[in-house]
Amino acid sequence: MPKTHQLTELQLAIVRLLWERGEATVADIWEALHEERGLAQSTLATILSRLERREVVTHRTQSRQFVYRALITEADARHSMVSELTQRLFEGDVPALVSHLLTAQDVSPGDLKRIRAMLEDARARRKAAK
Repeated sequence: MPKTHQLTELQLAIVRLLWERGEATVADIWEALHEERGLAQSTLATILSRLERREVVTHRTQSRQFVYRALITEADARHSMVSELTQRLFEGDVPALVSHLLTAQDVSPGDLKRIRAMLEDARARRKAAK
């Protein structure tokens, strides 16, 4: 069974920063998030340590500082988090999730066109795989 990567809003903000930059120290991350989040560097270090234990990030040492990078991709995180959401809130019912998304907010005609194209593409891939 694949690992699940359920991330809090703050954890996701940290990992997004690592995806954008490739690598960053605690000080780099603190500098990027401090104004918005007001966190202490020690708090960020603790969060990064926990994410490392969960194999979401890893580090190398450079000049006595830990330099962190993400071990998971954005696609991995999205897949894991959406799968968990689908299971927990919609009991695994993907059409119910899609129905909710289409009715819970304004969907522009352009979005509907893109969704139709995605459905046609998925249908064509399934047909080709058979």
